[in-house]
Amino acid sequence: MPRISHAGPVAFLAAALLIGVGALGTDAGAETGETLLLGMSTALSGPAAELGENMRAGVLASLEEANRAGGIAGRKLELRAFDDQYEPAQTVPNMRRLIEQERVVAVIGNVGTPTAVAAIPIANETKTPFYGAFTGAGVLRKQPPDRYVVNYRASYAEETAAMVEALVGQLKLQPTEIAFFTQRDAYGDAGFVGGIAALKRHGLASEHDVAHGRYERNTLAVEDGLAEVMQADPPPRAVIMVGAYAPCARFIELARDVGLDVHFLNVSFVGAAPLAAALGEKGDGVIVTQVVPHVDSDVPLVREYRKALTAWKATALPTFGSLEGYVAGRILVRALSGIGGDITREAVIDALEALGEFDLGLGTPLKLGPGEHQASHTVWPTILHGGRIQPLDWAALSGAASGTTR
Repeated sequence: MPRISHAGPVAFLAAALLIGVGALGTDAGAETGETLLLGMSTALSGPAAELGENMRAGVLASLEEANRAGGIAGRKLELRAFDDQYEPAQTVPNMRRLIEQERVVAVIGNVGTPTAVAAIPIANETKTPFYGAFTGAGVLRKQPPDRYVVNYRASYAEETAAMVEALVGQLKLQPTEIAFFTQRDAYGDAGFVGGIAALKRHGLASEHDVAHGRYERNTLAVEDGLAEVMQADPPPRAVIMVGAYAPCARFIELARDVGLDVHFLNVSFVGAAPLAAALGEKGDGVIVTQVVPHVDSDVPLVREYRKALTAWKATALPTFGSLEGYVAGRILVRALSGIGGDITREAVIDALEALGEFDLGLGTPLKLGPGEHQASHTVWPTILHGGRIQPLDWAALSGAASGTTR
């Protein structure tokens, strides 16, 4: 079952639409008025809209919290968010508008890998910070890092490695008993590559020795992918899923309807809350790794997040996505607060890199620097039960994953 990378066409699309990008201006991007403008291109409609709305909500909660405290040197923070529908072809004009017309000092909270693949060349070309994207793909984590690409979250490779370590170490599965179901694009490929690398550390000879089903982005056409997984020999005992919540929910529902009795594990991008809502009782035992602590935890920063979210909108409910947006926003505010002179695009990157090792009250140390553009490397596992999302201790995995009998 060969893996076909689809990152190339997306990158080509971004490059093609970059014609004339030099005219966008690679100046300092300094704001001289009373407002500091930040930009966001994200999914605000379409199948991934809930992810984009949650990310925007968390960022806005952090910015409004900072504004209530006086802003940045007395200047208010403002967010301009444009909808890209989780489609790279929409991300490119959004990025150009944010940089050229809105003249934002940074872009924050992009949702998705394929959209990030389209945005990164523009960010690098125009020297605009592309910060805190809601993706764990390796394309945003080069070594040495791209100067203008800075991340908060753990990578997909770290999420899938945590899954593999638990499945092999706690449940004693063989590497060939772990299958994959992924989105057919750069996002799905990123998770698959990370998972395969972890499996190879446990003796897997080749990626062709594991089942790999796929589906097309922004569709629910999961039947062929399910067939690939069900035809595997040996039969899978776990499926690592790298997709959006609607197709992943459809896959799990169909799999359980036909008697596929396995552990289902999803990376954080799936969106635990919409996945749980879509699955209902069929979601019991489904695992979702997170890149933030549980939203109900007593971690100091999470308590502050819940307070800030309610202050932003009294009816807003905590979600892992908005918590991630809030954490990313808090880190950026911390960096901005340390800029002594003009707040320019270059100054934003310098300030982020100058943070070094720091503690926001997240329960885990964070670090950014010239050679470290990913603040967190921590993964928090959760499990669905009774329509709710509960913390999971990997050590209790065999007893907790109650949707299976193996």
